[in-house]
Amino acid sequence: MPNSSDRRPTVAVWKFASCDGCQLTLLDCEDELLAIAEQVEVSHFLEASSASAPGPYDLSLVEGSVTTPQDAERIQHVRAVSRRLVTIGACATAGGIQALRNHADVAEFQAVVYARPDYIDTLATSTPISAHVPVDFELRGCPIDRRQLVEVITAYLAGRTPDIPAHSVCFECKQRGTVCVTVAHGTPCLGPVTHAGCGAICPAYDRGCYGCFGPSNSTNLPSFIPLLRRDGMDTLDVVRVLRTFNTAAPEFDAASRKELER
Repeated sequence: MPNSSDRRPTVAVWKFASCDGCQLTLLDCEDELLAIAEQVEVSHFLEASSASAPGPYDLSLVEGSVTTPQDAERIQHVRAVSRRLVTIGACATAGGIQALRNHADVAEFQAVVYARPDYIDTLATSTPISAHVPVDFELRGCPIDRRQLVEVITAYLAGRTPDIPAHSVCFECKQRGTVCVTVAHGTPCLGPVTHAGCGAICPAYDRGCYGCFGPSNSTNLPSFIPLLRRDGMDTLDVVRVLRTFNTAAPEFDAASRKELER
């Protein structure tokens, strides 16, 4: 990220429809964040400070999905004032768990949840940021991994491409010496088709992977789903496990729809 010598690069952090967990991950970086803060000017980050400087910004981190007409307009502005735009978390990269609305009638949800649904102005779907504007990099996770976040920020400050692995959670299990829960116990696990980044936390505690980081770059769901069935899942079980944090990720979405067509 080239920058003139008389100023520090400017960073902005934006929230759309989300739980704020990925922004909190940034705040939880603690020592690393202090070091980064010495090298950049955080110009807009309402989770941390009410102070906000106008753009343009050298790097924008965007959390959350687009769920309202106002969101759809605001992300255009964010893109226009951002030299680099990085989406962080499952909501921003795949629509988030709120994208479950994409498989149902949003008006029905509104009627159940709100006493006056006529006051609610929302879209029928929850969509990732990349569905609306060009994105320079997507950082997966629900929430994101702090180490990967620091890598992305420092990479852009150094003017290089972030070094984020594209392999599956299975690789991380092998790295930490975790016995495969599927092979050893017949536990259904999304590890083989899920993007690495969490450190394989769930399998380390004898639980199957839930797919928090979304589909890996080499998913083969048509071959994988029969393994879930072998381990005791029926059609609805398979659909439910694919429709969680990354329900709108194209690979998971297509596979879940195909299951319901069986």
